[in-house]
Amino acid sequence: MAELSDYPPFQLGKPRFEQTSFYGRFRHFLDIIDPRTLFVSESRLKEAVQLLEDYKHGTLPPGVTNKELWGAQKIKQAIIHPDTNETIFMPFRMSGYIPFGTPIVVGLLLPNQTLASTVFWQWLNQSHNACVNYANRNATKPSPTSKFIQGYLGAVISAVSIAVGLNVLVQRANKFTPATRLLIQRFVPFPAVASANICNVVLMRHTELEEGIDVLDNNGNIVGSSRIAAKHALLETALTRVVLPMPILVLPPIIMSILEKTSLLRSRPRMILPVQSLVCLAAFGLALPLAISLFPQMSEIETSRLEPEIAMATTSKTVVYNKGLTNVFDLLHAHVIETSCSAVRRVTYSSIKFIHHEYLPL
Repeated sequence: MAELSDYPPFQLGKPRFEQTSFYGRFRHFLDIIDPRTLFVSESRLKEAVQLLEDYKHGTLPPGVTNKELWGAQKIKQAIIHPDTNETIFMPFRMSGYIPFGTPIVVGLLLPNQTLASTVFWQWLNQSHNACVNYANRNATKPSPTSKFIQGYLGAVISAVSIAVGLNVLVQRANKFTPATRLLIQRFVPFPAVASANICNVVLMRHTELEEGIDVLDNNGNIVGSSRIAAKHALLETALTRVVLPMPILVLPPIIMSILEKTSLLRSRPRMILPVQSLVCLAAFGLALPLAISLFPQMSEIETSRLEPEIAMATTSKTVVYNKGLTNVFDLLHAHVIETSCSAVRRVTYSSIKFIHHEYLPL
């Protein structure tokens, strides 16, 4: 019975866990960021791909279990880009986001940073994010390269400017003691990264404010394209992009400020960096899926609040829209979304085309 609940009847291209509950989304994201898929061999990958092809064509060998099918889909989705069918470079896979991103987080949170080191770690973080975004982009309708470059440059400039500016202000604040100054400096990466995230969202999605985004009725039918819904989606996404990095960039400084006062680290200062690395890894690995599981992908809005032509086009009192770059780990390799609204069971691929294969980078 336990295996039946963990491995329900297989559905090609759909999430293994129920997406209408926080627990289901949390387990789903844990599955997606599982770093064990980084060590899958080429032969094992080919077996997984072939097993899914057999399922698709109704030629499965006898005795194949749901567990094996879900495992095969997990492997393929972690390694193969669904649009190009090419292998994604390991550091830029979603399963590699935490192991390859943790050293950057450690670097961002290093104490007593110089101007050069601050610029370097902020640049490296935004560069890693840009590579992850590009490697997992929607290749069915390619976006202009200039759009990625625009978002990248905006994120780098805003992150570096905020980080450097705050560090200079803290260093010049004479009323702070050295210990207080050091503690405040540890929290500088968060506002820098948060501002970069907002800048990136605005630059990458500003055209939606002019063109609008699709809104759907209770039956999953597209009612129209709403600029008002696009404004709400952009604001919600910007807000969540500020909230989501918080556990990863705020918790480690708090924890380390406590641990560094213990006799163990006071007598062994060389252990501070390894301990900080472990703290960052734990915060990154646990807090990220917890944070992104909090927010359902679909938002609901009253029809009366939208444009008159949309309100007149449907009898539904509310419609739903996809927020976009928020909880997108569950959309990276799926063309169907299970929404948080029980009345909506189907979302067409065209309604999520603008967020397919996008990450939620720090």
